[in-house]
Amino acid sequence: MNDTDADAYVHAMARDWQSAPLSVVDRALCEYAAKLTHTPSQMSPADLDVLRLQGLKDRAIHDATQVISYFNYINRIADALGVEPEDFITPWGK
Repeated sequence: MNDTDADAYVHAMARDWQSAPLSVVDRALCEYAAKLTHTPSQMSPADLDVLRLQGLKDRAIHDATQVISYFNYINRIADALGVEPEDFITPWGK
């Protein structure tokens, strides 16, 4: 994949991952992340089975869960404390 194609792929993901041209594995990971983010109390062993059926090993599932959970945690901390966006950073894609 060249840089232009990679940028287009990332932009498609940022706009709407549900309509982006994801692999089956990436789509499963995004669905897992969305569920863990929006409805964590509804997570079950079946959610892990879906990822395993896509070929992910328990270590990869563990690592993905850690990253997803960390971003959820840090965003909640920032929201709770009223952390303002850093205005010196150029918005992505501009």
